[in-house]
Amino acid sequence: MAAVAQNSFVKALAESSTLKSIPSHFTFATDSKGSHSDSLPIIDFSLLNSTDPHQRSQTLRHLDDACREWGFFILVNHGIPETLLKAIIEASVEFFELPEEEKRRYEAKSASDPIKSGSGSLINTADQRVHLWRDFVKSYVHPDFNCPRHPHSLREQLSEYSDQTRVVFRKLMHAIGENLGLEEGFVDEALKLDSCFQLYAANYYPPCPEPDQAIGIPAHTDHGLLTFLIHNGVAGLQIQHNGEWFDTISPQNAILVNNADHLEILSNGRYKSVRHRAVVNTEATRISVVMANGAAPDAVVAPAPQLVEQDGRPFYRPMKFIDYVETMLSNRLLGKSNLDCIKIQDE
Repeated sequence: MAAVAQNSFVKALAESSTLKSIPSHFTFATDSKGSHSDSLPIIDFSLLNSTDPHQRSQTLRHLDDACREWGFFILVNHGIPETLLKAIIEASVEFFELPEEEKRRYEAKSASDPIKSGSGSLINTADQRVHLWRDFVKSYVHPDFNCPRHPHSLREQLSEYSDQTRVVFRKLMHAIGENLGLEEGFVDEALKLDSCFQLYAANYYPPCPEPDQAIGIPAHTDHGLLTFLIHNGVAGLQIQHNGEWFDTISPQNAILVNNADHLEILSNGRYKSVRHRAVVNTEATRISVVMANGAAPDAVVAPAPQLVEQDGRPFYRPMKFIDYVETMLSNRLLGKSNLDCIKIQDE
């Protein structure tokens, strides 16, 4: 059993007929219970284009509240066809069903590899390596498009999904810039959004015999400005709000959106990057598809000068976007945040 666990994708381990408990190197003690909340913010994307000024300003206010208070919202009426959302999830599932030798072609050799596949592990506070109860595939899809060779369906669906999510992302960033009082065009120019960085990540969380003893992904924040997430209807994403963990339940065809580190930096701390985690269950395989949306790789992200002027000083150091991403992707230490490293401490 240990040999299977150490050398395989988690999918193969979970499908083993002899699996009754998790191997010790997956042990990650956590209280995975989350609270339910009826007050998770819902943003109707279509109303950001409303010709009714009251309706539009109300939606902008709801977006500001969501970014400021929760760092998270459920986006509805975003205009991306449900058929495409289903197709990208199905194509991602096909990747995980490929033979192991095909998936191993993309085992990461460095943080800058444009396509990566594996299961992942972290070093915990006791200096032990903890394996995560998930398999993943990641690829950089913009400004340069990279995609695994197989399955063939993935390339076409991913290219289309990348195009459509960029349109939604950019409109949201314009609305956020407006809410922050930034000049029109500032976010496009400062972040070079024509060449914005997008990372696709699909996660496969098979049923786990001891879900309270394992973790899909521990609590973390994301690089980038806004992260989009869709899933196959199986719950598992939890977000932290006022120190408490909440289960996220979203309607079919909605996109879960969370603030990421570079939005916190750009807003000089007004919009905090939200901590979230993925928990596992005994019954069903969970699939999530993430699109991380950021500044251009060569853009230097810093607090907006207008906000620094209001606050009297910047709270974060400037850093080139791609340097931040690659530092974060190579950081395998549990609980160590890149954001902490570039916060400017009080004198």
